[in-house]
Amino acid sequence: MSKMIVIGGGPAGMFAAIAAAEADRNNEVVLLEKNEKLGKKLYITGKGRCNITNAGEMETLFAHVVSNPKFLYSAFYTYNNERVIDFFEKNGLKTKVERGNRVFPVSDHSSDVIAALQRVLKEKKVEVLLHTEAETLLSDSGRAVTGVRLKDGRELAADKVIVATGGCSYPSTGSTGDGYRFAEALGHSVVEPRPSLVPFNTIEPYVAQLQGLSLKNVEVRIYNGKKLLFEEFGEMLFTHFGVSGPLLLSASARLKPKETEKPLAMAIDLKPSISEEQLDGRLLREFQEAKNKQFKNAVGSLFPAKLTPVMIKLSGIDPEKRVNEVTREERLAFVKLIKAFPVTLNGLRDFNEAIITKGGVKVKEVDPSTMESKLVKNLYFCGEVLDLDAMTGGYNLQIAWSTGYLAGNSAGICGD
Repeated sequence: MSKMIVIGGGPAGMFAAIAAAEADRNNEVVLLEKNEKLGKKLYITGKGRCNITNAGEMETLFAHVVSNPKFLYSAFYTYNNERVIDFFEKNGLKTKVERGNRVFPVSDHSSDVIAALQRVLKEKKVEVLLHTEAETLLSDSGRAVTGVRLKDGRELAADKVIVATGGCSYPSTGSTGDGYRFAEALGHSVVEPRPSLVPFNTIEPYVAQLQGLSLKNVEVRIYNGKKLLFEEFGEMLFTHFGVSGPLLLSASARLKPKETEKPLAMAIDLKPSISEEQLDGRLLREFQEAKNKQFKNAVGSLFPAKLTPVMIKLSGIDPEKRVNEVTREERLAFVKLIKAFPVTLNGLRDFNEAIITKGGVKVKEVDPSTMESKLVKNLYFCGEVLDLDAMTGGYNLQIAWSTGYLAGNSAGICGD
């Protein structure tokens, strides 16, 4: 029989506790959660719907992991997306697959995901201690962990400790970087945590005028000088502070941390399906049909209503000018504006708005086949506390389930 403590009641922690209890029914598993309930961050994921995983092929999963995908080889193949879906289906949660192979509960309620996990924790006789905050890890001179000291001064002895404290994103849910502190105190290196899957601030005043405008089927290109850093097709959103939406969240994950520390030029192709020549031809036809109209009244069909006045202003063309008086040079410049609407990105928003954390405990110091520390015996890490992050679409939760299971199972089957 072995006593195990799991610190953190998020998806990785709950799965680790379940796996540890399943590995040997004689294991005594205690799950510590400093909040008043389990899964506080899980509750708000997917806008409250909880994108459990992604049903794509394994190659697709690896392709959507941004940091250290090779480290996840054992974890993903030990507990893949099919096993995750099967786990929830067998435990009373019906699932469905939506666009992009995103998997959601049929109910569209993240609370049902948490309820299923709580039922299994109870069945496996995992002791859940809420309102219980870990202060530090106890060890045998740093060679092996021996337990956990709580914030209230109590000490809990343990044969194995699994750290599943998450990152720094959405700190109001309890993700305040505790695990990094635990790891560093025992000699582990931590890659500087940064917000990821997060919106951008912008410089231009006209962006605020576009607040609330969502653009679909556009292409975004981001440059550092003349160097193209990011290019992708999809959907984006203007906000009161800058830009957000799937395209920009993806960009925040793909860009290197140093690249986001200085202003970057972004060009939005509002009509990516046609070339400049084709667009110019369309403009010519529009102008011929409305040759006696003023410019400001002749281009409304090209853009969403909120965007039209901004486009007119940026074009530099006199809005009162009749379209048959618009010069070829003015028209071609307007075409270029439509194909490269300019926005200057001025840094990322903070952890309060970040879906996940980039950075964390350095994976080179963790055994990828067990999630056990290579530096300290009987210490395991899983989930967002590790230097692992992925794109939106269920991939980050798959990391949590897979690493959580591997950590819990590995600790559970090697009980002292």
